[in-house]
Amino acid sequence: MVFSDPSFLFLFLPLVLIGYFAVPRQLKNPVLLASSLLFYAWEEKLFVLVMLGSILFNYGVGIAVDRWHGHSSGRTIFTLGIVGNLLALAIFKYANFLVENLNVALVALGISPIHMSHVHLPIGISFFTFQAMSYLIDLRRRDVAVQRNLLDFALYKSLFPQLIAGPIVRYRTVEHEIHLRRVSVEDFAAGVQRFVIGLAKKTMIANGAGLRADMIFALPAAELTTPIAWLGIVCYTLQIYFDFSGYSDMAIGLGRMFGFHFLENFRYPYSAGSITDFWRRWHISLSSWFRDYVYIPLGGNRKSGVRTYFNLVVIFTLCGLWHGASWNFLIWGLCHGALLVIERLGWIRVVEGAPALLRHGYVMLAVMVTWVFFRADTLPQSWAYLSAMARQVNTDSRAQPLGFFLDPEILLILLAGVIGSTPLPAKLYSRLVTGMSAMVRNTVELAVFGLLLFGCVDLVAAGTYNPFIYFRF
Repeated sequence: MVFSDPSFLFLFLPLVLIGYFAVPRQLKNPVLLASSLLFYAWEEKLFVLVMLGSILFNYGVGIAVDRWHGHSSGRTIFTLGIVGNLLALAIFKYANFLVENLNVALVALGISPIHMSHVHLPIGISFFTFQAMSYLIDLRRRDVAVQRNLLDFALYKSLFPQLIAGPIVRYRTVEHEIHLRRVSVEDFAAGVQRFVIGLAKKTMIANGAGLRADMIFALPAAELTTPIAWLGIVCYTLQIYFDFSGYSDMAIGLGRMFGFHFLENFRYPYSAGSITDFWRRWHISLSSWFRDYVYIPLGGNRKSGVRTYFNLVVIFTLCGLWHGASWNFLIWGLCHGALLVIERLGWIRVVEGAPALLRHGYVMLAVMVTWVFFRADTLPQSWAYLSAMARQVNTDSRAQPLGFFLDPEILLILLAGVIGSTPLPAKLYSRLVTGMSAMVRNTVELAVFGLLLFGCVDLVAAGTYNPFIYFRF
């Protein structure tokens, strides 16, 4: 169940809101916890047991780490806790990939391959595992206090707005709000507005752009022309941003409706002036997680230049693998790591000295080319698609005409996506309401967000194409 599903919008969310605000304060956390576990079990059925196992494991490790802090036993328990989380991730997310590649090597050596049943990938396991590890690491560093209430810890781990697709919420962000939050009318209204913005991003831009991207990426290489290949990757570039940032907006808005204030996860990444700047703006909760828990402990940029470059490559190798167990994701991560190293070697000075249009063009070219590895199903498909983007003419008689994919609907979606990926709409809206009286401003906001919500609901009710990219991560 995703936030843009009719079952969520018209059944689950209304019932949860009614139940949450109908019960006394002492029952709000249990109601929210039960709702969150139901939300996860709705899609994952018995694999909710994986979530429950993660909750119990990390709760127990946290108690033990706090109890034995400063002793060798505490260090050992902490290490076992981190290893346990990584082991669960390795089993559910990487076992299939490792066995497939090991079998290739075994067959080449004349050894019988390993036969293993396909391991199911629980939705959101990358998010809630990293969330758990951040809690244990912060607890080890004494940056947070241990949570001794099992139900409250379970609520932190399973809170449905951010459970399956982030942002990766650290315990320190919601530590006090688990007990002391309150929901004002202003907070709830702001949460609804943020949710509607995210829903509009998802239904009005991401779904339309994604449908066209899927059509193009499904074409055989012989039918791809350069213009069509570029149209496909432009559509995917908009799809992945509006899909994921829209989901993050909805998560932040939902959290605020229940009194939680999650940190921002995107800051107009397609407006970045360098790849370094791009990673300060894209999936901030993940990039900051790797920075604080891996990059800085490895030495960050405090040591030699060579060590800094090595650290960057390690971080983005892990970042690629975090997104998925495939060579495509690994190459995508390595490409971004290499680009960051190249910028640190001096290219950043050239970029910063160039006109704004050239800086932006460089970033978008690099991002779109590397998105091919992210979107393509296999490595051979990635190379074939990149070849189609690079060649000038496809003389194959099976090549598709551009007009088959480029119609007024997709042109409107592309225009809305390009404008919507910049701060321009927010600035224009801010200017529009500046100076208005509270009554007029409220009326304008009610009209604007009411129309947006009506349009979203109409698309949700009528549409069948409603994927969510980050579900597979």
